[in-house]
Amino acid sequence: MSNLTRKEKDWILYDVGNSAFVMLTATVIPICFKNMASEASISSSASTAYFGYASAFVTILAAILGPILGAVADIRGFKKPIFTCFMGAGVIGCAVLSFPTGWLSFLVAYIFAKVGFQGSLTFYDSMLTDVTDTKRVDEVSAHGYAWGYLGSCIPFVISILLVLYGGQIGVVFWLNAIWWFLMTLPLLKSFEQTCYVEAREHPVKESLERLSHVVKEVVKNQKIFWFLAAFFFYIDGVYTIIDMATSYGKDVGISDTDLMLALLLTQVVAFPCSILFGKLAKKMEGGRLIKLSIIGYLGVVIFAVQMYHAWEFWLLAVCVAVFQGGIQALSRSYYTKIIPPKQAAEYFGFYDIFGKGAAFVGTLMVGAAAQLSGNSRVGIGLLSILFVLGYVCFVKMEKT
Repeated sequence: MSNLTRKEKDWILYDVGNSAFVMLTATVIPICFKNMASEASISSSASTAYFGYASAFVTILAAILGPILGAVADIRGFKKPIFTCFMGAGVIGCAVLSFPTGWLSFLVAYIFAKVGFQGSLTFYDSMLTDVTDTKRVDEVSAHGYAWGYLGSCIPFVISILLVLYGGQIGVVFWLNAIWWFLMTLPLLKSFEQTCYVEAREHPVKESLERLSHVVKEVVKNQKIFWFLAAFFFYIDGVYTIIDMATSYGKDVGISDTDLMLALLLTQVVAFPCSILFGKLAKKMEGGRLIKLSIIGYLGVVIFAVQMYHAWEFWLLAVCVAVFQGGIQALSRSYYTKIIPPKQAAEYFGFYDIFGKGAAFVGTLMVGAAAQLSGNSRVGIGLLSILFVLGYVCFVKMEKT
């Protein structure tokens, strides 16, 4: 990171911090939940469905709040305080996960933590326009995901040791909450909102009026519209795989140890792959790399449907790692280039509706299909539809 500025490094550190919680949501949290649900005599397919419904609820709520608060955050001096509130809610929620002993109360705590996490990302993503310029945005965005993957391995390795050898699951949540908070402090100290609109007499009313204007602009601007449509589908599939991989792995008989270690491998492999995609973006058009990643994820889904053995889950983890950081980083930087920088938080509010907010489709799809069929493979297989539609819409966007 030697060629990055101080502000860019501080921005990247938040990815290092929140990625620790992402790892928990992909491993420890679903494992704890499914074990609690099993103790309460709830079937594996039903617990997978409940976890999917909870994830869907979070993303719908984040989607509703994102553009409204994003419009307010574009006002001078508002972005950092709103970001801080959501980040604080996520950190507190993460720590609170150490208290519940029943599956339902644990699920409620998880919802609270994840609302804070997802809400903070709307404003964190929009900060990219404040900390760097359009020439460096691909590289900086890629570094954010890359160092997030690698940095999160530190608390995650400690967490694995605490779970496997000490049984200290409660301590794990506190450890990751503290890590998340400490990695955020440099950004809170150095961030300056350089892209903004000036406050007026009625800031909330003015924000809602600007939000209405943005809706019209998104519909009118075909490039943004079709990008968001494509993003809605393909990133929905990506986030659903992240949210449901561990739960699905348990359903097909993969042990808790294999699940956690394989997902640790994902983080390690994703680091160089994210950096690689950032460098490739200097030589290749970002859209081509995004389409390549969509095709890669389609292959992941097809492979996952027939998975039965632990070694297959390990192979799947590596394949996901190759494309995960690239598709996330390049999508964020691609969008940054086609929106007005002074309205970044507003536009990123819509980015989250069509992205993280859209993930309710995939999680609901997997959850409902698993519950109705009694087989989680059916829901996972349906995710292929999302990647196909995402690819088609992206090609349409390129032709506008």
